[in-house]
Amino acid sequence: MAQTEKKGGLLRKSSASKKPLKEKVVLMYDEIFTTEDPSKCNPRFWEELFLMKVNLEYLEGKLEALDGEELMKIKDNINCLFQHCIQALGEEHPIRVVNALQTLCALIRGVHQKNKSTSGFDIINMLVGFDKAELCMKNLMESLDSLLCAEGSESLKSLCLKLLLCLVTVTDNISQNTILEYVMINSIFEAILQILSSPLSRREHGYDAVVLLALLVNYRKYESVNPYIVKLSIVDDEATLNVIPFLTLKLHPYSFLFRQYKDKEEEHQSGFFSAITNMVGSMFIADADEKISVQTNEAILLALYEAVHLNRNFITVLAQSHPEMGLMTTPTSPIPTTPVTPLGTTPPSSDVISSAELPLDADVQTSNLLITFLKYSSIVMQDTKDEHRLHSGKLCLIILTCIAEDQYANAFLHDDNMNFRVNLHRMVSSSILSLSFSFLSDLMVEFIVTHMMKEFPMDLYVRCIQIVHKLLCYQKKCRVRLHYTWRELWSALINLLKFLMSNETVLLAKHNIFTLALMVVNLFNMFITYGDTFLPTPSSYDELYYEIIRMHQNFDNLYSMVLRLSTNAGQWKEPASKVTHALVNIRAIINHFNPKIESYAAVNHISQLSEDQVLEVVRSNYDTLTLKLQDGLDQYERYSEQHKEAAFFKELVRSISINVRKNLAFNTLSQELLLKEFSTIS
Repeated sequence: MAQTEKKGGLLRKSSASKKPLKEKVVLMYDEIFTTEDPSKCNPRFWEELFLMKVNLEYLEGKLEALDGEELMKIKDNINCLFQHCIQALGEEHPIRVVNALQTLCALIRGVHQKNKSTSGFDIINMLVGFDKAELCMKNLMESLDSLLCAEGSESLKSLCLKLLLCLVTVTDNISQNTILEYVMINSIFEAILQILSSPLSRREHGYDAVVLLALLVNYRKYESVNPYIVKLSIVDDEATLNVIPFLTLKLHPYSFLFRQYKDKEEEHQSGFFSAITNMVGSMFIADADEKISVQTNEAILLALYEAVHLNRNFITVLAQSHPEMGLMTTPTSPIPTTPVTPLGTTPPSSDVISSAELPLDADVQTSNLLITFLKYSSIVMQDTKDEHRLHSGKLCLIILTCIAEDQYANAFLHDDNMNFRVNLHRMVSSSILSLSFSFLSDLMVEFIVTHMMKEFPMDLYVRCIQIVHKLLCYQKKCRVRLHYTWRELWSALINLLKFLMSNETVLLAKHNIFTLALMVVNLFNMFITYGDTFLPTPSSYDELYYEIIRMHQNFDNLYSMVLRLSTNAGQWKEPASKVTHALVNIRAIINHFNPKIESYAAVNHISQLSEDQVLEVVRSNYDTLTLKLQDGLDQYERYSEQHKEAAFFKELVRSISINVRKNLAFNTLSQELLLKEFSTIS
């Protein structure tokens, strides 16, 4: 007997045959694509259809081949097919349910191809009809909710999530997708949380569930009341609070990203790149192509951001410690005692997630989700040379901004008992640190010193300096004294000012560099004015003055530049003037101590003073130094998404939506795997 081959819905005998035979399901599709009711001649048409293995390629191809006018002619049959799919979701036989779900996916994607330039409103009419839309979509959402919550097939749950992702991403701009109004009215928030709360379901469907939730939260978030935002913002049960942050970091996945990083790092360290990057202090602007590139996942980062931003209870989960996972010293209590936890809730206990579930990778085990995120950020923020990586780096800094504003997170970061084994992934090497605050500060310093390049990421620098400022404000407010190598931060900030001055012409063509310069100068003013309240020892304060005096030429040059621009009638007059005024105390320190240092050298016949000798002069002349009180140094504007970040998140969500739809279309609807689970058909 001749063998039979299948291609594009056709059955063709391998021997010479005049006419190929079509699969039965393809013949049934052809009947639907006529103007006649297919059940008129065959009352069992719809019942038989959902027993047939779905041919996604043929069905979508058939829809794509029609023009808009032809599609409208068969609208009644498309509506009927859509409605019968929804009815089939309630069938007991899983094969019918699987086929109905896949058919719905094909219909949604196929109709979308004909409506790319229009809103979801037209798609609703084509799929289900305006008159029946409300009831049909209610039934659809209820069926999907039931399937997601049932203790049944994991394949069915997977396909339900795929269908929901198809619905959500049917338009590039999800806020223009009117289909989502029905997903808002008939919320599946609890079903998503149930998926995330079940170990088995979380392992199988965690990624899709987290991405789906992140997208739903962003539907018209600035224009109307979004129930997913409301519900996410009030989550307070321990299980959910533990699951979402952990899952986003685990699914990203950090371990895979770490392996990418290590492989690329090893490639570069053995060659010319290693020699070049070890040349510290080069006056040339670094080229963006020198960064080590790794792949990131913006959808998962967005999910983590939404959880942390909308509900600060999630930050308490990020800060939970797990002593069995590599703490250098076990604290007497894993929870900082001050200040009061946000929203007055009790921080979740650290034993909700089992220790067996926590490890991400043998090489990258961490004891804390916040530390995991910081380590992840240290990799992501190294490379911002293209838009995708720039978005990921920006999102990491926005999340860190939310963390830096949170009282509980700060209590954790600044707790001396919280010592972790942490690797900071640098451009040249990795360093092992202990204190959480030290790692975050070093992360900011690392970014500052490694991104002074032609394509200067001004926005990221501003966010980086803001994070440092917010941490200092907490230390000043709570009088926290940490033993940290502050000189590294001061040196990085001075080199940043030097970079801005050296590249004034190039940078001013694109950026207002005076905003950043003012922020840097005010960080020094913060240390000068309030350093005695948070620097660890009096000698640390002396070292601050030493660094300012030692690097005085940079501050002198900055003053000359801003004075020049502030006295000219140009666009930079006002911002430059602000920097001029902010430099008053730094210049007072320089002008006060430099003559005394020169006098000391002359009297003692010393051509070049040592650091100890300069510090001796500084300590002996504090009492005659006069400084001006500067207001507002310990105040900052809290992060606000709607007013400043709406455009960024709109574009980010658009990019994620397109990417999700693309991946669903090509990678995620294999029938063979699904049908293996239901191999018995009567």
